[in-house]
Formats: sequence, C-alpha cells, structure tokens
Amino acid sequence: MKPLRILVILFVCLLGFVVAIIIGKRLGTEPVPEAREVVNVAEVRSQAENGNAEAQWKLGTLLTKGQDVEQDYAEAAKWHRKAAEQGHAAAQRSLAELYEAGQGVPLDPAESARWFRQAAEQGDVVAQYSLAVLYVMGKGVERDIPEAVKWYRHAAEQGDALAQYNLGVRHSKGDGVAKDPVAAYQWFSLAVAQEIDDAVRARESLVREMTSEQIAEGRRRAEAFVPKKSAP
Repeated sequence: MKPLRILVILFVCLLGFVVAIIIGKRLGTEPVPEAREVVNVAEVRSQAENGNAEAQWKLGTLLTKGQDVEQDYAEAAKWHRKAAEQGHAAAQRSLAELYEAGQGVPLDPAESARWFRQAAEQGDVVAQYSLAVLYVMGKGVERDIPEAVKWYRHAAEQGDALAQYNLGVRHSKGDGVAKDPVAAYQWFSLAVAQEIDDAVRARESLVREMTSEQIAEGRRRAEAFVPKKSAP
C-alpha cells in the first residue's frame, strides 16, 4: 500500500474519532430542557377574581412575562396591586419593580421604594437587596448608607450573594458601618462560594492587610454561617 494512501486512511480514522468524541461530549454535557409548567390561566384568573392574593400575584406575573397570555404590563400592575394591598410580599416586590421600570404604571422611584420597603419588612430577600441599592443611590429615598447597610445585612444573612459582597465592601472600607476586615473577609468568602467574581478580587486585596489570625477567624465565621429564613 502506498504511503500516501496510508496517510489518507489514518487521517480519515482520526477525523472520525475526533467527531465521535465531540458528539459524545455534547450528548453527555448539554442540559436537558426543563419541562415548562403548564398553567391553567382560566383557573388562576378565576381564583384571582375571587380575591385570592396568591392567584392575583401569579396572574400578574404571567401578564408581566407574557407567559401563556399576551404580555400586558398595565393589567399585570392591576393584579399585583390587588395582591400587594392584601400584604402579599412577592406582589409588593413585583409592583415595586414595575414602578422602578415605569412598566404599566408611571415611572415613580418613591412609589417603588415604598413597595420595596413593605416587601423587605416581610423578609423578601430580593426586596431587601433592592431597597439597599436605592438607599445607596438615593433613588426614591434620601441617600443613607447606614440604612443601606442594614438592608444589605438582612439580605446577606438570608444568603443573597450580591448582598454578601456589598456588605463585605462596606466592612472593608468602614463605609456606613465600622471597619472590620474579619467581617469583610467572612462576607466576601460567602459571596465567593456563590461565584461572585468581584468578591474574589476584593478578598485577594483585603488579605494583604490582614494578619493570619484575622484570616483564620474570617474563614471560621464563613464556614459556620447558616442562612436565616425569618423576616428581620
């Protein structure tokens, strides 16, 4: 057999081997699409019209996303408001987000902050983080870093990664809270565990100014951390 022909055969075999590996990897690693929940919109609407706050919030969410219904922000705001006025925390947060974006309601930072606060006071972790950001920015509320730190802490203690990172930043700088590198290391480490890239860089910078004892204590606190589930 001629050398050129042998090389061609070897190349074809190698190419087939590589293709087989690629296909095998794709079959083994590509996520299987999750089955989308089938929602009985008529039933949800019926329950919402009968005053069920959970159904009102769910209908508002479907309308916001355009899931199984035509997207309609104004109608979504109507149902979120009905649930929010009954004290439904997730609906209060959803209504706040609509006011923040000006979707279906006028753009109104103050009204957004008002509803975020009501949800945050009930322990809604997303609302707690959002309210903290508003206090940092002075958007819809007067700028107040200590108040922002308070809400970052509530969210961080429930396990919110971005709140943990931001609380670490405040402790590392002594901004709105006492400067505490050990506490900063703890919160950065918890955020790192949830793959917040900025927390990795922040912790690396922080350790240059810490003693080995401080680092050990910060690590111990992070390892002992257990998220809270209760409202503030």
